[in-house]
Amino acid sequence: MDLRKIKKLIELVEESGITELQVRSGEEEVRISRATLPVATQSVASVPEPAAAPVEATSAQSGDVVAAPMAGTFYRAPAPGETPFVAPGATVAVGDVLCIIESMKMMNHIETEEAGEVVAVLAADGQPIETGAPLFRIA
Repeated sequence: MDLRKIKKLIELVEESGITELQVRSGEEEVRISRATLPVATQSVASVPEPAAAPVEATSAQSGDVVAAPMAGTFYRAPAPGETPFVAPGATVAVGDVLCIIESMKMMNHIETEEAGEVVAVLAADGQPIETGAPLFRIA
């Protein structure tokens, strides 16, 4: 199997969030597996901390949190150097684009499901995010 194809498969595994991929082509076979130990270590280490953080956030801030529907790279603007889709203080209507999440080389526009005012942007532009990560707070 071509080294370029193997590298592409590795990229797909990393971007998609799957833990294992096995591909067979004729008599050749490649199995790519991601280690799951760091994820378990991270969740064990962060169990006490999130229990306290949401209580503080709820009492200090109001509004609904818009969570990431998928893992990928978070982008606030349609292209580098352009104005972000929304900023704190912006009023949004149902269906307005809030951001883009790049996942598996696809640009996915994330739209708001409720109208309101953007209170805060909770994710950093250009950073990888996980499914369910908080992106925006809308009141």
